Amino acid sequence: MLPSGLLRLGCADAAATSTRALGRPRQIGLTPGALRYQSTTSSTSEATATNDESSNAQFITQRQIQSRPRSGTPVRMLILGAPGAGKGTQSSRIREHFGITTISSGDVLRRNIAQGTDAGLLAQRAVANGELVTDELIVELIRNELATLPRSNWLLDGFPRNIAQAQALDAMLESTNQSLNAVVNLVVPEDVILHRIVERYVHVPSGRVYNLTYNPPSVAGRDDVTGEPLEHRPDDNPESFRRRLQQYHEVTEPLLDYYRRTGILTSFAGTTSDVIFPMLHAYMDARLD
Repeated sequence: MLPSGLLRLGCADAAATSTRALGRPRQIGLTPGALRYQSTTSSTSEATATNDESSNAQFITQRQIQSRPRSGTPVRMLILGAPGAGKGTQSSRIREHFGITTISSGDVLRRNIAQGTDAGLLAQRAVANGELVTDELIVELIRNELATLPRSNWLLDGFPRNIAQAQALDAMLESTNQSLNAVVNLVVPEDVILHRIVERYVHVPSGRVYNLTYNPPSVAGRDDVTGEPLEHRPDDNPESFRRRLQQYHEVTEPLLDYYRRTGILTSFAGTTSDVIFPMLHAYMDARLD
């Protein structure tokens, strides 16, 4: 099984970035041919993390609950945010608290490689050659996963990563009379994320993530569930982080503008996962019976 840090899903590295707050949507135009929508629902403002996080939590949660009443429709959602913002941690908590099926594109890719599927072999060949996994391949993997969940609540983590993948996902869902109805964006300051990733350790087979300060393993260097060794990702260092962050701003961040136009984007700001999760909990509770 390949380490998680070696799997790259259709994005190229870029140079260093500025120090603005992560996740704040910029006014970036959509690529030619991208779908454009006029929002019919007041979306929550993309707040940056401040010292008054409790005020942000109430503002975001109350507005979202008021504008999104329970409908009984299955939740089909994405979680977005810069690298290290806590997407995996929040996805795991949502799964544990609400029983929602979470689909991590990285986990799906690693599983297919480990199982030697046709798609997995293609991905493994790309990784071995230092190439990117193509949009077409990752879209097909996600299509296969979603085909098993026609009436279930689900959350996608790590996909889509660019406008082309977002359009492919829309077309995929529309072909089965489905659509996304929630997109969550995590807003965390850059300096906080940098501190997180330096102390981040991963149990590669399961994808479980630990942090020496916020979420340390019970036994140093060992996974809580299996007792197997934890690994520090080779790209969890300041230089690699800045490259990944620039890549995010250039390739993935435009998705915020794309989904804001549909009226389904909500951003949650905070400096720790424990600050953000109560907001997410209220947000999810408003959608699930």
